[in-house]
Amino acid sequence: MAAPRSWALWSFCCRGWSRVLPGCRLPGLRSSWPRGPLGARPLSQEKRATETHFGFETVSEEEKGGKGEKGERVEVNLMNSPIMLYFSQVYQVFESVAKKYDVMNDMMSLGIHRVWKDLLLWKMRPFPGTQLLDVAGGTGDIAFRFLNYVQAQHQRKEKRQLRAQQNLSWEEIAKKYQNEEDSLGGSHVMVCDINKEMLKIGKQKARAQGYKAGLAWVLGDAEELPFDDDKFDVYTIAFGIRNVTHIDRALQEAHRVLKPGGRFLCLEFSQVNNPLVSRLYDVYSFQVIPVLGEVIAGDWKSYQYLVESIRQFPSQEEFKEMIEDAGFQKVTYENLTSGIVAIHSGFKL
Repeated sequence: MAAPRSWALWSFCCRGWSRVLPGCRLPGLRSSWPRGPLGARPLSQEKRATETHFGFETVSEEEKGGKGEKGERVEVNLMNSPIMLYFSQVYQVFESVAKKYDVMNDMMSLGIHRVWKDLLLWKMRPFPGTQLLDVAGGTGDIAFRFLNYVQAQHQRKEKRQLRAQQNLSWEEIAKKYQNEEDSLGGSHVMVCDINKEMLKIGKQKARAQGYKAGLAWVLGDAEELPFDDDKFDVYTIAFGIRNVTHIDRALQEAHRVLKPGGRFLCLEFSQVNNPLVSRLYDVYSFQVIPVLGEVIAGDWKSYQYLVESIRQFPSQEEFKEMIEDAGFQKVTYENLTSGIVAIHSGFKL
């Protein structure tokens, strides 16, 4: 009779793990998180089992924002057999859409997201030598724009200097143009993302497009960044902060890793300020985008979540106050396309 009894216990315990485990305290259950890069700050082991939103759905914080290879990694020992279970609905959303992420961005926004990201770089106006941290930037869109921008700035500076130095030889001039390591003027961008699949796609794009110098990738959590204090000149996060479980913690981390005088820039979907555009936008968001997700990426639910998460994000003024509460000063925002997206800016002074 031992076998049927064990099977009954197994069936009972395994039913609904994705809902039950985040709030459970079972013997033999421990949470683990793979080590980050050298010098990384350890992730805290205690998380409050409170609730948050996942789109329009209410879930536990652990279920939305678990960390690890596929969300939070939990080892459960039952009947002397260890079982690895994974949580984090947000992680699974972006793991699911990673391969079609860029294509879907073009389809969903009709290509306008490229203009929005260009405007973010225009607002940043980085100079040669700038140290940028791009969080939730897995596929590299902001990083590549940054590298292009600072390289163009540096080349213009070099040309001005060459014109001023009339006595340089041909060899000296050619050497300056061929020095790839110096083509960015010391600028560097660190792309940080919690999702391995998104980083994988970004690295593939970098190799295909020839980006090598001044670029690094790291697996990390926006709420507990694996970097020292006062390290970066600029912190950017584009279309990522609404997916963070604790936005206040992510903002505090942004403030911590920026140098004094450093700048925070966030590009994110926001609240439309035109009633007509708002109605059209709602129809397009809820009736078209999930269909596109199903047809192009084979994933209706992930794009349904993305649409819902936009509606749950704070308004422009509310988010501005959250940025100020994190310690930033001179916080402003600029609406783009009638408030469909907004760029928030703040300084660590």
